[in-house]
Amino acid sequence: MDEQMSHWRPDSALSRFNAADTGEAHALPHTFAGVLAYALSLAQETDGAFDPTLGALVDLWGFGPPGPRADIPADAKIETARAGGGWRRLEHGPDGRWVQPGGLRLDLSGVAKGFAVDAVSERLTAEDASHHLVEIGGELRGHGIKPDGRPWWVELEQPPGLDAPRMLAALHGLSVATSGDQVRVFEHDGRAFSHTLDGRTGRPVDNGVASVTVLHASAMQADALASALTVMGPAVGMAYAERESLAVRMILRGPDGLEEHFSPAFAAMLDDDA
Repeated sequence: MDEQMSHWRPDSALSRFNAADTGEAHALPHTFAGVLAYALSLAQETDGAFDPTLGALVDLWGFGPPGPRADIPADAKIETARAGGGWRRLEHGPDGRWVQPGGLRLDLSGVAKGFAVDAVSERLTAEDASHHLVEIGGELRGHGIKPDGRPWWVELEQPPGLDAPRMLAALHGLSVATSGDQVRVFEHDGRAFSHTLDGRTGRPVDNGVASVTVLHASAMQADALASALTVMGPAVGMAYAERESLAVRMILRGPDGLEEHFSPAFAAMLDDDA
């Protein structure tokens, strides 16, 4: 998977596609193509709140292989990088090959880790190791129970300063992913810029969302949905979570500090006696 989807490896299939000439068609590996197809379907469903084509913006803001930057990018450079991306520009030919429209740079970091967790979990199950907990880069998926008969309890991530009891989730056929603005932050003149970018503006999100946690059967979907909901923001994001019956915990930065909000599906999972 690293050889296929890493934007850090210059020899990966993803990097080769990003470097391709305009109009060049690529027969992407089956796994890569499947992850990309899901990412694009979520991009369409969320009107671009999740967008796997923001590689140029990720690099520009200092969150990619070129490394961190010391200042804020110029507006003209942001607009150029934003215009080069956009999930609607990516074409899938009738022969199954994907066409480089010119200057588009894929970045699957918002979905590939979750997919990897699912893949490892499914392989373990196929090898008759049906009781397991898999973690890659903070995304987790649990199946079965621990050797002592207890479930796979994991503590949900929460930003520093949240005045709330720690929260545990039993991952029994469930996955969890969290997107937060306290990890991978670019700071300039005393201001912090989140690594989560909104492709519609070309800039880091700044909507009061401190973190989003999603519980879902699929780690890949939990991973991508956490990013999408962060970009959507409080009102649109929680409305989407309710409409799609998603178990979501959203922590917002309010005037009096951090505030915890739950979607109905998440609230239904809460057990005060656990």
